[in-house]
Amino acid sequence: MGSELYAAGKSNVAITLTPGQAGVFTVSLNGEIEFDKGKLGRYPSLPDAKELQAKLVNLIEAD
Repeated sequence: MGSELYAAGKSNVAITLTPGQAGVFTVSLNGEIEFDKGKLGRYPSLPDAKELQAKLVNLIEAD
């Protein structure tokens, strides 16, 4: 998923991977959690990834 978000944001995005415990997987954009595996009980699906990409592009275009 990191590579897809990086490709969507091109040079305007920084990706940080932070190790966690017990299968933690969260995706944050501008400090706001957009996906949390712990709350949803699953990894992101393809539609989730596409939605995150769209949000990222919208954030970049808004700047």
